[in-house]
Amino acid sequence: MSDAPTDQGIPDPEGQTEIIETDFEIGQDNVEGSLGPFGFDVHNPVFLISGLTIVAFVFYALVFQEQAAAAFGALRPWLTSTFDWFFLISANFFVVFCLFLVVSPWGSVRLGGKDAVPDYTYIGWFAMLFAAGMGIGLMFFGVLEPVYHMAISEPLGVPSPFAEDGTIIPENVEAAKRMGLAATIYHWGLHPWAIYAVVALALALFSFNKGLPLTIRSAFYPIFGERVWGWTGHIIDTLAVFATLFGLATSLGFGAQQANAGLEHVFGLPNSINVQVILITVITAVALVSVLRGLDGGVKVLSEINMVLAALLLLFVLLVGPTGVILADFFAGLSTYAREIFALSNPVGREDIGFLDGWTSFYWAWWVSWSPFVGMFIARVSRGRTVREFVICVLIIPSLVCVLWMAVFGGAAIDQVLSDPAGSAVKAQVIDSYNPPISLFAMLEGLPLSAITSTLGIVLVIVFFVTSSDSGSLVIDTITAGGKVDAPVGQRVFWCTFEGAVAIVLLLGGGLSALQAMVISTGLPFSLVLLLMCVAIVKGLMAERDVLISEPEDG
Repeated sequence: MSDAPTDQGIPDPEGQTEIIETDFEIGQDNVEGSLGPFGFDVHNPVFLISGLTIVAFVFYALVFQEQAAAAFGALRPWLTSTFDWFFLISANFFVVFCLFLVVSPWGSVRLGGKDAVPDYTYIGWFAMLFAAGMGIGLMFFGVLEPVYHMAISEPLGVPSPFAEDGTIIPENVEAAKRMGLAATIYHWGLHPWAIYAVVALALALFSFNKGLPLTIRSAFYPIFGERVWGWTGHIIDTLAVFATLFGLATSLGFGAQQANAGLEHVFGLPNSINVQVILITVITAVALVSVLRGLDGGVKVLSEINMVLAALLLLFVLLVGPTGVILADFFAGLSTYAREIFALSNPVGREDIGFLDGWTSFYWAWWVSWSPFVGMFIARVSRGRTVREFVICVLIIPSLVCVLWMAVFGGAAIDQVLSDPAGSAVKAQVIDSYNPPISLFAMLEGLPLSAITSTLGIVLVIVFFVTSSDSGSLVIDTITAGGKVDAPVGQRVFWCTFEGAVAIVLLLGGGLSALQAMVISTGLPFSLVLLLMCVAIVKGLMAERDVLISEPEDG
């Protein structure tokens, strides 16, 4: 064992750990220089290939809009229906793998070395996990999905409580409510966070403990050896950039649509592409300020602000809405999820194809495409935690927060729909006419102080937007800088600006559906990358000699 070299902002391991000896030096293949006042330090060829390919994709989607729409419109359903079994089996494996790590002796290994201490308190850590991992999605789908699954998608064949004429079928209500919430919990609970945990743990282990660059390729050193610094690694990192950018841009598109819908609902601002373009531009500018302030002064501060605002909105809906019904639905949905998780995870012999392919397969591919982004960000802020502490906190605690969020917002919306079907704004916007961006504000309309709470909802969407853009640009810049975490700030400004530009161009070109298809296209091969990552994690942990490390005394 030896001390790792201090290099490019990655802290030395503290105490006993197993360093991987390699001749590779971080940044050895980088191209350095300056353009005007901005310096650059980029990895060759990852930066060039990923940048040019993404620009070419945007150009194609704009110039050949009809052909692109037809091609990508057919690509998404083909991928989800053809590979639904693979997505489900992979996601199931990631959950089992993470639970195994919790109970294994390797759970005592500390990320960063035996004597490493956490860089952030639990409050700051949880805030960043929550904001970066699920922010915009919770706002967009919190009302939409429970209501939709209850009334339309019919997961596991549980019938809708609504007849064809719109009247309620009383005997179907309770089962449909429970399954609507359980199906939503399934998509936002253990499985997505297990996907994130695998990537985050691999990156943290091989960077903080093994002394390798903080980039995706480093996790594969136990499998490919020195080849990870060549074209094998170039392909892995480039694919990670594609997955990250497309996954992030899709979420930014959802965020812009929801913010615009809220502004129209509260202030009468027109709901149009032009307004959404302006929103993305303004929000990207705010994200640039956060980028310039750095991780601690930018993402961390905004994440903590967002956690407070989200908690306030959650408590308001819980206390002002039908509190007893919401709490009862929370436990009922959670128990139904626990009872039906194996049936929901079953990849074969399913009859609820609309739910399986239209929702689950797409979600698992989407979470996988987000995993380089969220995983690297989680790794950056998780140094000093033991493997056991890391997996439990990343897997269990955010899952419970997501479950509570969906139960409160979805439960309040379901109660409004079933209590007054004729007058429910949620039913009109989700069931009668499918209008996802307005669903949250339709639910808040049925509660007191809707103008104030809707405004708070808009602020939350925007701040989630900013933190996702900021942390996403940080991750992409780290990958395209060859693992450097202190590359010139101008590069992160470039990626932050480019993310906003991609979202704008694709929105103008009607390319959001194409973008979603690309999310699945990148999620499919990256699922294989994640499966190999699990092998690498086991190899890496087996090499750690001192696994009986005490739990941290500070949080």
